Amino acid sequence: MCGIVAYTGKKNAVSVIIDGLKRLEYRGYDSAGIAVHSEGELKVLRCEGKISRLESLVEKRSLSGNTGIGHTRWATHGRPSDENAHPHSTGRVAVVHNGILENYALLKKKCQSAGRKFNSETDTEVIAHLIHLNLEQGMGFFESVRNALFEIKGSYAIAVVCTDNPGEVVIAKNASPLVIGIGEGEIFAASDVPAILPYTRKMLFLDEKEIALIGDGKFTIETLDGKKVERKPKTITWTLVQAEKGGYKHFMLKEIFEQPRAVEDTIRGRLDFENEELFYGSLGLDKKLLSSAKRLIFVACGTSYHAAVYGKYLAESIAGIPAVAEIASEFRGRNPVIEKGDIVVAISQSGETIDTLHAIRIARQGGASVVSIVNVMDSAIARDSDMVLYTHAGPEIGVASTKCFTTQLAGLVLLVCAVTKACRGNGEVISKIERITKGLVALPGLMRKLLDESSNFERIARKFVGTQNFLYLGRGFEYPIAMEGALKLKEISYIHAEAYPAGEMKHGPIALIDRAMPVCIVIPQDEQFDRLKGNLQEVRAREGRVIAVTTEGGRKEIEEMCEEIIIVPQCDPELLPFLTVIPLQMIAYYIADIRGTDVDQPRNLAKTVTVE
Repeated sequence: MCGIVAYTGKKNAVSVIIDGLKRLEYRGYDSAGIAVHSEGELKVLRCEGKISRLESLVEKRSLSGNTGIGHTRWATHGRPSDENAHPHSTGRVAVVHNGILENYALLKKKCQSAGRKFNSETDTEVIAHLIHLNLEQGMGFFESVRNALFEIKGSYAIAVVCTDNPGEVVIAKNASPLVIGIGEGEIFAASDVPAILPYTRKMLFLDEKEIALIGDGKFTIETLDGKKVERKPKTITWTLVQAEKGGYKHFMLKEIFEQPRAVEDTIRGRLDFENEELFYGSLGLDKKLLSSAKRLIFVACGTSYHAAVYGKYLAESIAGIPAVAEIASEFRGRNPVIEKGDIVVAISQSGETIDTLHAIRIARQGGASVVSIVNVMDSAIARDSDMVLYTHAGPEIGVASTKCFTTQLAGLVLLVCAVTKACRGNGEVISKIERITKGLVALPGLMRKLLDESSNFERIARKFVGTQNFLYLGRGFEYPIAMEGALKLKEISYIHAEAYPAGEMKHGPIALIDRAMPVCIVIPQDEQFDRLKGNLQEVRAREGRVIAVTTEGGRKEIEEMCEEIIIVPQCDPELLPFLTVIPLQMIAYYIADIRGTDVDQPRNLAKTVTVE
């Protein structure tokens, strides 16, 4: 998830692009760069760090020109550095790119065999060299870009400039957003509306596999296979603040709706089991190190701890390997027993969580190997790990984590499948892995379907907004989801909420249940269904108000006992948490919003806890 801005017109492109990148900095902030047609050549400036550093470089060089492209980066392939910052240039061509190329390794070999030399660790540089090779074969600028895209597999939004065509920019998209802004004698392009909203409100959104040429105050759009596209622009009525949130009222709501995209980006290009080198390499994992695993120890804090509990259940269910989930602050506060063959899995959105960082250092001292699942490239936990599996949620602005949580679940599925394949590579296990990964690929579509029912979640929230206490229950894979639902509610609405394994209810929490107590029970129709139905009956016998999250098959058996029932699509039991968590996030969000709390920055909380 990166930010792209392009401009061609009469203004100084540099100031327009820098201004636009600042408005997109929430999309990425580990490096930035710009390429501008100036004095008959392409001038490129780029640097690691925030856009303010790039702005200083531009001022020192007195860079100016009327056509250019810019980029602010959220690292996926290659660590944050000057060399890995965009734009990537061959001298004749410069490219900025948002997305992930699945076949970049093969394309890189092709370009190298044709004599092209690479200067970065990124997948994006492949695009620049492919276009350059096409130009050398006599193709025009537009066709050179089009033909390069025919060779690419994966997601992209790109903007390209070329020395041969000084007043033009070619843009294209597939599975990453890109919008054209239409001004008076000038054309803009960006990965999100906020970048160009100060200059124009006339916008046109590209569809999948479309390519456009902008220049001379005009634009033309075609499909990749050459069909002309006629589409009328829309007038955007958002304010700038609304635009930064994509039209959503809060960043948290925007990020809830970004979860299907975030999960797609996290799994994309990482499921090729036939090519083991590519499979383990794309995950950042070492098969030999994983194959010696005797026990997995998951360590994390807060929401990431709930993901850790899910990881523990997943490791036991799929890999058949002993696993424990530890709260990092407790793990580091005692003398944990670490044995040879232990692999400690550290989970952290920021990669800077201090308790988790100390926990893995203790584990390393004890002789354990460490693999981290983090969302921020080159963060402290990543640097201190033997292996790193990066999630691709993109920057998460809301303090209460949503999309980072579901991408952590996706990372855990990938990790456990990798461990299973390394340690238990027999036919039955491989069949199980294939079933799980096929289900994982289908999940984003199911998540989108569920998010379409947001009006139902708001209605339920209004019914329960005045309560002061909530109880959440779940079993198996759904217990960590119950914990996450309770945490979301208390984080942002300040309502007291607790989660319990459903079987523990009769060992104490049942004393709290009366007609004023809402009980949210996650009860999909799986092997735990009958026991959970018994727990539900115990709640109803004490007049508790039941909100049930179930699958279609469970509806008839429990509907009469529930005040509210939410149906999620059916999928593999191991993957249902990706779906069952969404209603709990949405209900917590709407309750908080109706109560008027600060949803994105709840009191007393920080996004990243880096202090004792």
